[in-house]
Amino acid sequence: MQVGTRNRRILLEAAMEAIASPRRRQILRLIWSAERSAGEIASTVRDVSWPAVSQNLRVLKDSGLITERRQGTHRYYKADRRALGPLEVVLRQMWTRDLDRLRELAEEEARAKRPRHD
Repeated sequence: MQVGTRNRRILLEAAMEAIASPRRRQILRLIWSAERSAGEIASTVRDVSWPAVSQNLRVLKDSGLITERRQGTHRYYKADRRALGPLEVVLRQMWTRDLDRLRELAEEEARAKRPRHD
């Protein structure tokens, strides 16, 4: 199955593969409603090297899910919502699941830190 974008068509499978990575979903959340520079994205995703962030941006761009704008030596990225349209429901479900899991982990950690009164 293919999903149409502005001037090209992308394979739905490629888009699904691109968003399968939690790291790429994190990047998509960062650029969902605001354009951000590559440096800004890399500084937000602290536990990953710059080359890894760059590679993830390339996968997202090659799949047609994000746009890139160059200004001098800087590159700016933003989610292409039209390309993501058919995937929006899937993304929101993944994000909800990611957030639910994060909440579960935080609650488990909080319970583990509470003093026991036996």
